[in-house]
Amino acid sequence: MNYNTQNAKIASITEKTLIVGIDVGSETHYARAFDWRNYEYTKKPLEFSNTEAGFQTFKAWMNELAEKYGKTAVIPGMEPTGHYWFALGKFLQDNGMKPVHVNPHHVKKSKELDDNNPNKNDRKDPKTIAALVNEGRFSYPYIPTGIYAEIRSLSNLRFQTQEELTRIKNRIARWFSIYFPEYKDVYGDLKAVSGRMVLKAAPLPEDIRKLGAEGVNQIWRDAKLRGAGMKRAKTLVSAAEHSVGSKEAPEAARIELRNLLNDMEVYAARLEELLHGIGEKLKGIPYVDKLMGIKGIGLATVSGFIAEVGDIGRFDNPKQLQKLAGYAIVSNDSGKHNGESRISYRGRKRLRYVLYEAAISLIGKNREFKEIHEYYRAREKNPLKKMQSVIAVACKIIRVFYTILTKGVDYDGNRLLGDIRRPQVQAA
Repeated sequence: MNYNTQNAKIASITEKTLIVGIDVGSETHYARAFDWRNYEYTKKPLEFSNTEAGFQTFKAWMNELAEKYGKTAVIPGMEPTGHYWFALGKFLQDNGMKPVHVNPHHVKKSKELDDNNPNKNDRKDPKTIAALVNEGRFSYPYIPTGIYAEIRSLSNLRFQTQEELTRIKNRIARWFSIYFPEYKDVYGDLKAVSGRMVLKAAPLPEDIRKLGAEGVNQIWRDAKLRGAGMKRAKTLVSAAEHSVGSKEAPEAARIELRNLLNDMEVYAARLEELLHGIGEKLKGIPYVDKLMGIKGIGLATVSGFIAEVGDIGRFDNPKQLQKLAGYAIVSNDSGKHNGESRISYRGRKRLRYVLYEAAISLIGKNREFKEIHEYYRAREKNPLKKMQSVIAVACKIIRVFYTILTKGVDYDGNRLLGDIRRPQVQAA
């Protein structure tokens, strides 16, 4: 049964339901209680702190109202205000309640309905939130537990580490553009071990010139490094001799590059450690090995998908996953005007990014998905542009992942291609 439709949400609110609107703050929260007809049970909002004592006070306040007015169910609603709602939401969930979220944009647009005044205050917002909940304009937040919580937290750390690593690489590229632009002609990759060995001993072009080709080669021989010899050393020294890089503030430049190279090694090692930890946790998720067996799908894709989706069993169909990722199609039609459709972008940004990256990888490495991509772009009826086709492939990935994780079937490339061959067979 689909519990996410507005009708189902409205049906869940009866005359036995206590609706509580909560204005979430960093240290203090405010709550007001209403019945299903928007009749308020209290004269002033409850103010409680973001502490255990405050949460217990809030719980006792709700239980007292529910008992006094004969309510058997409580629906607490709140705005997802950054990370401040996490502790309260988890407390409510652990105490048998199901907190719901209302869209902050809806709260902003609805607060003038009562008094035609756009003012925002701690008394007004809880009432607006409760009214939106009463109309069924809310969503059920997913708070992962157990192994899904571990995978999501590890995945978040992986994304943060990757962002820091990218930022460090960009700063290193900036350093080379200023002090040693010719380095990229010798080493196209910053990860080159032989290049980093030389830079740690001789960061600036003038330092490399002093070492000479013999000195550079000696660094590699002392480290017993293979694949680098006199030819590469002479090329590097020649680039240093003809460098047009800045010669100002050499001491500061040396310190900056040394720190950046050390930071890059630290974050690269941290990223590898996190990926290993995620891989171990994923072994506890059923049928993940079947996803990893698809050509073009790797650990980063599977871990990012599981981290953002959580327990796949909470979804009734793949369309709900498509909506969660922000890939739901939004039309732009009015009267005789037929505008171009687009995706909603309303959903989990990281899930959308993971699916997009997976689509690019599969189109490049997987024969079946590449053929589907080419079919979408070249079909006679409604051919898609390149980016539209990539999004269509991403939505196809959602359906494939959903089927494998819920039914435990193996990936079948021929069955996947049947989706594009069936129209041709019918035409024949």
